[in-house]
Amino acid sequence: MKHLREVIHDSLSHSLRFSGLMRFFLALLFAVSTFAAEPVVTRDVFYTDAKDKLQSLDVHAPAQGEKHPVIVWIHGGGWKAGDKGSLQKKPKALVEKGFVLVSLNYRFMPAVTVKDMMGDLAKGMRWVREHVAEHRGDSERIVVMGHSAGAHLAALLCTDDRYLKAAGVPMNCLKGCVPLDVSAYDIPKRIQDVDDGISSTFKTVFGKDEASQRELSPAFHIAKDKHIPPFLILHVASREDTKAQAHWLAGKLAEASIAARVVAAEGKTHGTISTDLGGTDDPPTLELWKFLNEVTPRS
Repeated sequence: MKHLREVIHDSLSHSLRFSGLMRFFLALLFAVSTFAAEPVVTRDVFYTDAKDKLQSLDVHAPAQGEKHPVIVWIHGGGWKAGDKGSLQKKPKALVEKGFVLVSLNYRFMPAVTVKDMMGDLAKGMRWVREHVAEHRGDSERIVVMGHSAGAHLAALLCTDDRYLKAAGVPMNCLKGCVPLDVSAYDIPKRIQDVDDGISSTFKTVFGKDEASQRELSPAFHIAKDKHIPPFLILHVASREDTKAQAHWLAGKLAEASIAARVVAAEGKTHGTISTDLGGTDDPPTLELWKFLNEVTPRS
């Protein structure tokens, strides 16, 4: 039987080891929960003097820290509908990872043209550059994302530098682009390759003549030395049109020595590839985290 002094010594040693482990785990829990807290949300910020809800944005930011990389989200809706508030799991997931999420509204057809929409988004980006530091964001590390029509607009914003230049936003603040499931990267090719109902819709949105369609196609604005950021192009695996366009765009980017990765989302629909984004163990989300870690590394 152990001497009483040995028993007390062993007991104290065990308690100290347990106490040390507890302190370690509590510190780890605090570090994890720093970004796991509910996002600090600022809604309906106007980015133009018009005070138009369709020219406003929402910010979802971590409660602590500074100079967090920024995700700018562009919603879909066929260039004629949609809202910045339709985010599902994205705000919580992105903020927990230490990102500031800015979700942009923009005006729609038929009231405005696609060029007007792009002008809206560029002005929204100018607001981000000028004000995101007030929300703990880093204006030099911005990733643009979008779904469906928003994917087309995101890709165009990151390739046709005229819109950002007109708004006074330098292209080199863009660190990545993540478009989700659209077949409008090369509009003339899409209309030519597939004769279906979408072709007439595309002609209404982008014009009936090829020159107009080319001007609004991200693929036709890709060139070296424009500071076009790396792309992660996500598409629904079962959609041949978005698959073909995703690989076509990636090929054009590669020709200009711009990094591009295409990921097919198995088992997803055009809707769920976006609504599931941010979910635990969601394959497209895991690809997104990998990409964001590459293009916005932590110091």
